[in-house]
Amino acid sequence: MIEVRELVYEYPTKRALEGVSLSVPAQTIVALVGPNGAGKTTLLRCLAALEPPYSGTVTIDGLDTREHPREIHARLGYLPDFYGLYDELTVRRCLTYAAWSHGLAVEAVDTAVTKAAGRVGLLDRMETKAGELSRGLRQRLGIGQAIVHEPKVLLLDEPAAGLDPQARRDLSSLLTSLRDAGMTLVVSSHILAELEDYCSEMIIIENGRIVGGRPIKVKDVERPRFMIEIATARADFAQFLKDAGVDVVEVDEHHALITFTRNAAARAKLLRDLVTAGFEVSSFGESSKALEETYFSQIGRGAA
Repeated sequence: MIEVRELVYEYPTKRALEGVSLSVPAQTIVALVGPNGAGKTTLLRCLAALEPPYSGTVTIDGLDTREHPREIHARLGYLPDFYGLYDELTVRRCLTYAAWSHGLAVEAVDTAVTKAAGRVGLLDRMETKAGELSRGLRQRLGIGQAIVHEPKVLLLDEPAAGLDPQARRDLSSLLTSLRDAGMTLVVSSHILAELEDYCSEMIIIENGRIVGGRPIKVKDVERPRFMIEIATARADFAQFLKDAGVDVVEVDEHHALITFTRNAAARAKLLRDLVTAGFEVSSFGESSKALEETYFSQIGRGAA
């Protein structure tokens, strides 16, 4: 759905992106993460056909952003970090304006507005002015405006910034439902724990480059990540796991982060083999911080 090849983008005094290449398959949610100033927002704006690259190519749904920006805008929704709402317009009028702006046929606007409001949970606020909404509800309205035209691709820059815990949970549910409805999402955020709920892949940008040269898979339905901890350090911990046929992500003498089957019998056997071999297993469970662990294991190692 999204293809980027050797993308270079320059500001007058700085090269913000250097040889970025990546692919994002359809109907996935990909996390875009990295330090401040790494180039995340610049990359999103290039994907949104708002900034022409200095060199390289960006294609969305088979269309080149240089050659077909308007066609891409019809297929794409974009919510920047700092966005504006017309505070004196009601939710209904804000969504209607967005639908008109995206070129929807007049007879399709009312249906599209109602559907978008339902998706973001604002049907009961249709006649409320945008300026009277809370921070979380304004964020929902912003997303509603970005999806009112049923885009194939949705780009979100820091969508959870300033939201309370309940609003973040609601946002996670919303983004998952949009993916399940067929959208492809790229979400930039500094809140790794929040991204963990719905992202299956992660793109790490550092100094304008993709760390590792490609998106990193952080969730696998069939082979999730597990953390094993042993009470007493063992120098042969890594070798034992390797000999047992386990895929090791990271390991030291006390801990191991592995990918392993969800099959309960296979996990029980691995645990039994560890105990039989004298390893004092103090914990063995599915990792709840796969994205965060992957991020900190990769950042600072250099970009491709």
